[in-house]
Amino acid sequence: MFKKTLALGAVSVSALVSFPQLALSQSEGSDKPYDEDVDVIVVEATRLNQTASEIGSSVSVITSDDIELLGFDFALDAIASAPGVTINQNGSFGGSASVRIRGASSEQTLVLIDGVQVNDPTSPGGGFNFARLDTEQIERIEVLKGPQSTLWGTDAIGGVVSIITKKPDQGIGGTAFSEYGSFNTYRGGASVGGANDIGDFRLAASGLITDGISKADEDNGNPEEDAFDSVTLSAKGGLNIGFARLDGNILWTDASSEFDSFSGGAQGSVTDGDEVSETEELNANITLKIPLFGDRLENQLFWGYSDIMRENFTNGLPSFDAEGDRMVFRYQGTLEIDQRNTLALGAEHEDTTSRDEDNSISSFFGLYEVKPVDMLTLTGGVRVDDHSTFGTETTGRVAAALMPTDFLGLRASWGQGFKAPTIFQLTFFSTFSGATAPNVDLQPETSEAFDVGVDLYTPDGRASLGMTYFNQETENQIDFISALGTYQNILFVESQGIEVSASFAATDWLTITADYAFIESKDGDGVKLDRVPKHSGDVRFAIDPVGPWSGAVLVRHNGNEQDRGVNKVDDWTRVDVNARYQFNETVAVFGRIENLFDANYQQILGYGTPRLSGSAGVRLNY
Repeated sequence: MFKKTLALGAVSVSALVSFPQLALSQSEGSDKPYDEDVDVIVVEATRLNQTASEIGSSVSVITSDDIELLGFDFALDAIASAPGVTINQNGSFGGSASVRIRGASSEQTLVLIDGVQVNDPTSPGGGFNFARLDTEQIERIEVLKGPQSTLWGTDAIGGVVSIITKKPDQGIGGTAFSEYGSFNTYRGGASVGGANDIGDFRLAASGLITDGISKADEDNGNPEEDAFDSVTLSAKGGLNIGFARLDGNILWTDASSEFDSFSGGAQGSVTDGDEVSETEELNANITLKIPLFGDRLENQLFWGYSDIMRENFTNGLPSFDAEGDRMVFRYQGTLEIDQRNTLALGAEHEDTTSRDEDNSISSFFGLYEVKPVDMLTLTGGVRVDDHSTFGTETTGRVAAALMPTDFLGLRASWGQGFKAPTIFQLTFFSTFSGATAPNVDLQPETSEAFDVGVDLYTPDGRASLGMTYFNQETENQIDFISALGTYQNILFVESQGIEVSASFAATDWLTITADYAFIESKDGDGVKLDRVPKHSGDVRFAIDPVGPWSGAVLVRHNGNEQDRGVNKVDDWTRVDVNARYQFNETVAVFGRIENLFDANYQQILGYGTPRLSGSAGVRLNY
C-alpha cells in the first residue's frame, strides 16, 4: 500500500535538456571538440578515472541530462541507446529484462551500482534483471564494451554496465515530480539534499504503479492486463574528516510484477495466467578515501553489499522463493608518479551466498597508465582471481589512445574476461536424466577480444564520425545438457562487428545524432545466436531550448532476431517524441508520446509491447 500511495499523484515525465551532451557523452565518434567539457568526461569504471579521450577501449557514457532529454523512465531504455548494446524484455512494465553487449549473453554482463557488483546470485546464470531499475536516482551510466575482467573480475566477459547514483548539490535544495500516462500509469517522486564544507547528504524516493499490458501478446488472445508497481528509496551522504573523506549510500527497491504462465502450445510458450513476482533489492556501500603525499597517493577502502529476495505466487499461492547476497571488500591505492605515469594496485575479496551455499573469490590487480607524449595514452593491467571452487584465473588488458590532431583520434584495446560458474550451476543436477551429482569439473567461461576505432571531427566542430571494429571469442561457455542432467562447458562463441556513431549540429538549436551496429554472433558450429539482431541503431533529433521550449525525437530500429533456434522475431522501428516547456527556474511541464506510429512488434517471441501511448507531467526544482 505504501508503494501505491507514494506513486499516486502523478502526471507524466520526460524533462528535456540540451541534446548535444548526449552525442558528446559517447566516446565512439560522438566527442566534439567545440564543447570544452568533452575532454573532461571522466569514466570511473576504468579504475584510473581516465577521461573519454584517454581510455582506448570503446565506452559510452549516458548522463542524467541525456536520460531526461529522451524521457527514459527505466535504465533499460537508456542503456539501449548505446551502440552495440541489445536489450530484450519479457513484456513491458516489470517483465524480465536483459542486456547483451556485442552479442555476449546477458549473464556475461557485469553490472555495478556505485561500485557494488549486483548480478543476481540466485539466478541460474547470475545475470542482472534491469526491469525494476528506475532512472530517477541515476546520475550516469557507463557502458564499457569488451572483456573487462582485469578491472572487475568475474562476469565481465561481454562488458560492464556501471551505474552511479545522484550526488548532492551545493547548498540546500531538491526536486519533486509527478506524471500520469497511458495504461493508468502513475509515477512520482521527490528528493532533498545539500552540501557544504563539512559534508553532504541526499534523500530521495520515487515510485511507479501501472495497470500495464498483457505480458503474453494480446494479439495471441491474451487480454488480461499484468500490473506492475515499485518503490525506490535512496540515501547518500559524505563527511569530510580532515584530509580524508567518508562516503556511504543505500539504494533499496521493492517491486511487484504480474506475469503470464507457461503454455507449450502457445507462441513463445506463454499465455495469460495468474502469476506474481515480488522482489526486494538492497545495495549499500561505505568508502573511505585517504590521500597522502600531497594527494599524489589516494588510498581507497571500500565495503559493498547487495542482497536480493524473490518470491513468486501462482493463483495466490507461493510457488518459488530465493534469497542471495554478495559482500565485497576492496582496497585500491593509486599513485601519480608524475604527470605522465600513474600506477594503481589493489586487492579484493568477494563472498557470495545463495540457498545456504557460498562461493568466495580473492583477487589482486595492478594497472599502469603512461603518457610518453601529450597525444598518446597507454594503459596496461593484470589481475589474478582465486576462486574457492575452480582455482585461479589470470586476465590481462592493454589499450592505446592517440590524438595526433584536434580532428583525428585513434584507439585500440585488447582484453581478457572470465565468468566463474554460478552457485546454481555448481550445485544443480536433474535426476530425471539419471544424474546423481552436479558437475564438479565445471571451469570458468573465458573470453578474449580486441577492438580498433577511429574518430573524425570537422574543423568547425559541428560534425563528427566514429567507427569501431571488434572481434571476440568465448570458450567453455556453460550450458545445461538435458541428456546428462548437469551443466557442462561446451560452447565456443565468436562475435564480430562494427559500431558507427555520427553527430551533426545542423543549426544552433538542432542537433542530429545517429548510431548503428552490425553484430554477427555464432557458435562453434556456425549457428547464429538467439536474440542478437545483426542490424540495430537509432537516429535522434534534438532541439536546444528555443525560448522556453525544448524537445527531442528518437527513431529506434531493431533488426530481425532468431529466437529458440528456429523462430524469427521480425524487425521493428518505433518513434518516440518528447517536449518540455520551462515556465521559470522552478516549474516545468513536459510530455512524451511513445510508439508514435503505433508499431506492432515483439522483442521476445510471444511477448507483447505497448502500442501508441503517452504521458504528461510537471517537475519542480526548489
